[in-house]
Amino acid sequence: MQKHSFTFKLDPAQQKRLLDLLQNSNVRPVQIPYTQIAADAEQCRIALYTSGKCVIQGKGAQDWVLYQLEPLVLLNAEMGYQQVHDPSISQPHMGIDESGKGDFFGPLVIAAAYVDDQLVRVFEEMGVRDSKTISSDKKAEAMAASLRSQLGQRFAIVTIGPRAYNRLYASMKNVNAMLAWGHARAIENLLEKVPDCPRAVADQFGPKRQIEQALMKNGRSIELHQRPKAESDPAVAAASILARAGFLHALRKMGETYNIKIPKGASPQVREVATQIVEDRGPKVLLDVAKCHFRTADAVLEAANRSRSDLGPEGAAVSKSFTRKGS
Repeated sequence: MQKHSFTFKLDPAQQKRLLDLLQNSNVRPVQIPYTQIAADAEQCRIALYTSGKCVIQGKGAQDWVLYQLEPLVLLNAEMGYQQVHDPSISQPHMGIDESGKGDFFGPLVIAAAYVDDQLVRVFEEMGVRDSKTISSDKKAEAMAASLRSQLGQRFAIVTIGPRAYNRLYASMKNVNAMLAWGHARAIENLLEKVPDCPRAVADQFGPKRQIEQALMKNGRSIELHQRPKAESDPAVAAASILARAGFLHALRKMGETYNIKIPKGASPQVREVATQIVEDRGPKVLLDVAKCHFRTADAVLEAANRSRSDLGPEGAAVSKSFTRKGS
């Protein structure tokens, strides 16, 4: 079934290319509030909003995205059209992605999702794409619920809570090694549900052998592919949405536990909330709520007139592995 509505979040360079394209194309300008430009093309309408959101709607929307937006504005093939250039994305395989790696609070969540030709078509209709391009947390969580419904048991989620994260980091002393371990566990867990899955696709964050070495007996036979911008693969895009939803759920539960809204990222607001929690609960609480190798931990402890030694032996172990490469 052909899709008639598409939404993209464009960066400044992409917005400029779209403006140039529409201003120099045989399209009819139309007036739509809050847009930088809007125009009617053959059987579709294109609107670029001041927020950077681009909406293409109409019977001809799919063709316009495929033959105009992707090659001339996005400069890459998005999920749903990449299969024209790479038929393997419709063949049975799983994708793996993570959420929470750059966030001071909360867990590291790794998800794996299975796809085949039928699911790829369903995901295209749903508008499944890299979760980083979905600006609304509410929308990402709603899409994750739909994905779980469509996938049934054909997905796996590995959640490494802050306490376990800090323990693993102290032992492994490397975030990529932890990611490889988590990716391997997600692959193994999904293979228990889909044992004949032949291939796994993941974003490239380190040497492929890191994941391969972390795989146990059941996963040793799977064909593993790592590549940059793997989120264009429908299985990886689905995994990214499932992982993000799992991370957001964990932050909400943490907020309920500590009676405070837990923010994402590693911003000044994050430091303020972390400092308040430390002042209320003591410095060791950081081991239960945060990734303590982040530089943010030092700023929080300093603001609360504390030091890493106040985290106790477990905190000291994380401190020994602390490097200036942390967020």
